Formats: sequence, structure tokens, C-alpha cells
Amino acid sequence: MATAFNRRDFIRTASVAGTSLVLSPSLSAGGFYRGAPNDKVVIAVMGTNSRGAFLTKNFAQLANTEIGYICDVDERVLAKTIASVEAQTGKKPQGFTDIRKLLEKKDFDALAIAAPDHWHAPATIMGCQAGKHVYVEKPCSHNPHEGEMAVEAARKYNRLVQMGSQRRSFSNVNDLVAQLRSGAIGRVYFARGWYTNWRQSIGKGKAVAVPSTLNYDLWQGPAPRRPYKDNVVPYNWHWFWNWGTGEALNNGTHEIDVMRWGLDVDYPTKVVSAGGRFAFQDDWETPDTQTITANFANNTAMTWEGRSCNGFKSEASDRGVVFYGEKGTLVYPGANSYSIYDQKNKLVKEVKDDTPYDPTNTVSPLEKLDATHLQNFVSSIRGDTKLTGEILNGHKSTLIAQLGNIAYRVGRTLNCDPQNGHIQNDKEAMQLWGREYDKSWNVRV
Repeated sequence: MATAFNRRDFIRTASVAGTSLVLSPSLSAGGFYRGAPNDKVVIAVMGTNSRGAFLTKNFAQLANTEIGYICDVDERVLAKTIASVEAQTGKKPQGFTDIRKLLEKKDFDALAIAAPDHWHAPATIMGCQAGKHVYVEKPCSHNPHEGEMAVEAARKYNRLVQMGSQRRSFSNVNDLVAQLRSGAIGRVYFARGWYTNWRQSIGKGKAVAVPSTLNYDLWQGPAPRRPYKDNVVPYNWHWFWNWGTGEALNNGTHEIDVMRWGLDVDYPTKVVSAGGRFAFQDDWETPDTQTITANFANNTAMTWEGRSCNGFKSEASDRGVVFYGEKGTLVYPGANSYSIYDQKNKLVKEVKDDTPYDPTNTVSPLEKLDATHLQNFVSSIRGDTKLTGEILNGHKSTLIAQLGNIAYRVGRTLNCDPQNGHIQNDKEAMQLWGREYDKSWNVRV
């Protein structure tokens, strides 16, 4: 099932990829593009019950950017979002429940995807095929094969595809990576990331009638079919393997992306994971407590720790990353600040940002900072800058978390090809590299 991607296949990124600064020179002092009226970017948003509502509001705030369409499989959510956009902008977007019907429309430029994880890659591929640029929330795929397909679609149809790895657009996170590159703590050889929360039990679901406003068949989309239960929609799908990807990809993708960026690595050589569903006995399938460790060919490694059901902070932060080097340590507490310490643990540099940050906000803990990532996407469509979270980088970071989940599920260390991350000499593990879609869907690049 897996596509045989390698580094040569992925090299064709120069026209769309990059790690530019947060804002391009063409942006005004206020932070938003001020172009001619014909530079307007029209966006359709798919999935607006939670994160999608945030995307809708914040895209609509960008100058010369219009929300033209809303797509949601729940009629109540659809109506609520349309009314919200109209109240905010004075213009009423058109609504759709079926993404296929939406993509028949020719008069919009980009598709923003905030539907559940199992929809991320299929909608990305379909969007590219329809000639749309795509903003897809993390993770960019439900499984590794889908991630490869999403990259292939972006290249084949020459579309800009941005993953919601927002920290790639944060000014001080760009700066901290530059500090690491310049040798501020010597050779960086290890990174540790973490995420904590106090999530409660989801209980035992009951088979009940699908709510009259919800098109459950479209909600499942290409995913293998499962009966409707009352503890899955709208949020708890995260913890079921059929639709979700667990905390490792729900939140860990962010820290893993920063660690991979700071270590300057691509695909791992070895991945191991341990953990379990420990806090409650309920329907939750993915681990609520998990560690993922990945080694790389340049003699570096990273570890991510997720605790979904115990919010005790690490390094005085709910989430973050620490980089360890031969001459010191760099601490990134998860927003847009960082500190550097020498070998004697003396603080030698501190960069602060007072932008509001609420790590307990599950929708957008960093709303004002996240908006810079949306601005980068829109500015890239206009040709003013390059994407900071281009799909290839998104796939590489998503893949590490996915490999961690595969290692957890098969219960052993995975040996990987450093050229593309493919699992070597383990047929059982490779069975989880991809999956068959429901027979009513035929998503191909």
C-alpha cells in the first residue's frame, strides 16, 4: 500500500517550501497584507465545530481575505458558523455538508481543513485535485501512507499546502532555532518534549440514534465504518484508532515538529514507544500516558512524553521542549519565549513574549500567535513569501508521532529507513502504515 517515496522524490520543494521569517516585507506595520482589491483570497473552511470556528474567525480578520464557503456535516454547526461569519463580516458565506459538492465551486482559492484527523489527508488530496491551495490542521494525515499521498498531491497539482504547525511562524521560535544553528549551546544532541492535561473519562458509549442534524456517513467519510455511539462525536473521536491518532498527534505533533526542526533532522533510524490507558477504564483506545523516543542518523535523539490525564507541569510549563547541547541547554516553554543556560545552569539569555497564552484552551491556546501562521498562508498564496509549514515538513514531523503509535501498538522497537522513514523488516508494523478506505470512497492522487 505504501508509496515508495525517498529523498529524491521529495526534493522538488523549492518553489513552495521555506522557513522564512514570520511576516514578509510587503506586510504593513499592523501585521496584515494591504494589497489591491484583486489580491483578495477567498477561503472555504471544512469542519467548524471547534478549531474550524477559530480558523474561520481569524481568516476573516485578515485584510483582503474572505470566507466564501463553510462546509460541515452537522446542520446546526453549519448554520451557527454561517451566522457568525455574517455577523463578523457583513457577508453571508454559502454552506455545504458534502465536501465533494463544495469542491465543484470554482470561485474560491483555498480550502482550510479542521475536520477530524481521518479527514485531513483525503480532503487535502481532493482539494489539490480541485485546484485549491490547502491549509490543513495537524496532523496532516491519519497514517503514514496518507501523509505521503498528501505530499504527492501537492507536487502533482502544484498547490500550496500548509500544515497547522503554527510554531514555524512564531518569531522567537524561528530565533531559537537560529540560536541552535549558530552553536549557542554547542552541538545539540538531544531534545525532550512534553504535553500535559487533565482530561476526564469518556465512559462507555451506548449505541443510539444518530442526531437528526448530523450526517454521520459524511462525518466518517473515507474511514472504515463503525456504528454511531454517544461518546464519540464531536471530540472524543481523538481517542479511537479508527478516526483519531491519540495525544501524540493531537498535541505532540507540535513539540515533535519543534524538536525535529531544532535538531535539524528528517526521518528517524529507530523509534520506540511505551505507555497505556491507565487513568480510567472506558472506551478510550489510544494511550493516555505515552513516551516516544526517536533516534537519527546524525547521532541525535528526541523523546516526547504525553500525559492526557495528569496535568502536573514539567519545567513549570504544561507543554514545551528542552534542547540539550555539549555547552548548555535551551528551554522553550511552548509559546514564543525561550531561555538559554550554560554548562553550570546559569541563565545567559532570556527572550520573552507577553502575547497571551492559555495552555488549557483546547481550541487555541495561542490565538494571536497562531494568526501569524494563517497570515503566512494567505501571503504565500499572493506570492509575497514562502510557506513556513509546508506539507513535506508537516509530513516528516507527523510521521515521527505516527511511528511512535505504531511502535506502541506492536510493542517493539521499529527500525526505519532514514531516507523516507519506512519501517524495515517488520511486516506486522507495516500493516499499520496505511489502511483501506471505505468502499464508497476512492481517494487517490
